Amino acid sequence: MFEADAASRALGIELIEAGAGHAVTRMRITPTMVNGHDIAHGGYIFLLADTTFACACNSYGPVTVAAGADITFVTPVKLGDLLTARATEKTRFGRSGIYDVTVDRDGEVVAEFRGRSRVIGK
Repeated sequence: MFEADAASRALGIELIEAGAGHAVTRMRITPTMVNGHDIAHGGYIFLLADTTFACACNSYGPVTVAAGADITFVTPVKLGDLLTARATEKTRFGRSGIYDVTVDRDGEVVAEFRGRSRVIGK
């Protein structure tokens, strides 16, 4: 799935690891990702977390999409920061699942994301 994700790959997101219910990705903040406050635009941090969530929830095979997600931004991210996102499956039930993604910079948490998944394929 990640190899076909042109949006994530165009932003320089790298898939470091993926397995049953988990994934790890990485992305460096570039000049085009910085907003008028001289910090990373939250949409890019959300996209990194969402990509990691997608890799984790699609790790079982059936096509799985986001049913919803939310994010809490903990601390500002700056130009040049290298972010790592780690997704962990919390639970799967029926065709649904819940996944938590922690985004950090050198071990410092910068955002927490919770995604809700839904299997749409078999």
